[in-house]
Amino acid sequence: MLNVKVINKSKHDLPKYATVSAAGLDLRANIDASITLDSLERVLVKTGIFMELPVGYEAQVRPRSGLAYKKGITVLNSPGTIDADYRGEVGVILVNLSKQPFVIEDGERIAQLVIAQHEQITWKSVDSLENSERGTGGFGSTGKK
Repeated sequence: MLNVKVINKSKHDLPKYATVSAAGLDLRANIDASITLDSLERVLVKTGIFMELPVGYEAQVRPRSGLAYKKGITVLNSPGTIDADYRGEVGVILVNLSKQPFVIEDGERIAQLVIAQHEQITWKSVDSLENSERGTGGFGSTGKK
């Protein structure tokens, strides 16, 4: 279990996992008044959560599948990356891809937060790359089925 330092300035409990096998913690809107998000409009929703991730980890802000499927609400820069050296408030950029307005209420679960380990790289310049089965094929080159 990874320990992450957190400051909770929201009116709500800390983000938590909905089930024992969940990968993402539920992020909640921490707002003073409801926000109406019109069709194709985007908004930055604050959470009141501040954290300090260990070096070598990132937090990924991802859409909630229920909001995306049922209401057309998604995270615009999905996944949004929060780097280990960021100390500001966690915000979620939501966009309404439906034709109907959507009202965001205080305390509503608006996104998921997944903590992931990562590595930084160094580039090694070469004159050629090893062949692979796929080769240079991209964007649909492996077929539809």
